[in-house]
Amino acid sequence: MEYHITQYDLEQGALEIQYIEEYFGEFPRKKSASEIVERLAGRAHLILLATAALPDDPGTVVPVSFKVAHEIGAAEKESKLADLVDRLDGCVRFRDRRVLYTWIGGTRRDWRGQGFFRALTEQQEIWAIEQGFDEIVVKTKNRFYDMRGTLDHLRFEVVKYERNVSANAESKVYLSKKLTAEMISSHRSAKTVVQIPI
Repeated sequence: MEYHITQYDLEQGALEIQYIEEYFGEFPRKKSASEIVERLAGRAHLILLATAALPDDPGTVVPVSFKVAHEIGAAEKESKLADLVDRLDGCVRFRDRRVLYTWIGGTRRDWRGQGFFRALTEQQEIWAIEQGFDEIVVKTKNRFYDMRGTLDHLRFEVVKYERNVSANAESKVYLSKKLTAEMISSHRSAKTVVQIPI
């Protein structure tokens, strides 16, 4: 299977992500386009969206999976990012290195298990290596088993686990993958990637 991936610029990408997030019932709070722009403006970032044809209408192509990542550093001013850096202290080295944080992403339920998220993650790794990043970090919850399984297959390592004492399914899992040019040879997904604007 060949995956069709679009890499968007900031403004258009933010609108696309706001649109696709409406299809995710498990996200308690959806991101607005303005919130995405505010987070990503002024820092290195990547917005990827995978599309596929509807099974009962092959002429209609819809967005099915997305991934948004941005650079994160030791001297973050925004409170949520500063907190994340603080929580990862001792697990991830931020000083004198470039770290990419996978902020948001997912695959629509009807298209899960078909490799879309893997293809986006592999494309993210290619981009990150080309841009000179040293490591990718991601935060998820214990209950997102499919995502954790995909990250495990992609060789992300758990670097920290924050147990939620009242509900273990809500515990936070932090994962990391150090980047090397050689890892691209292990990628399995055939991809066509388009950049917008061209």
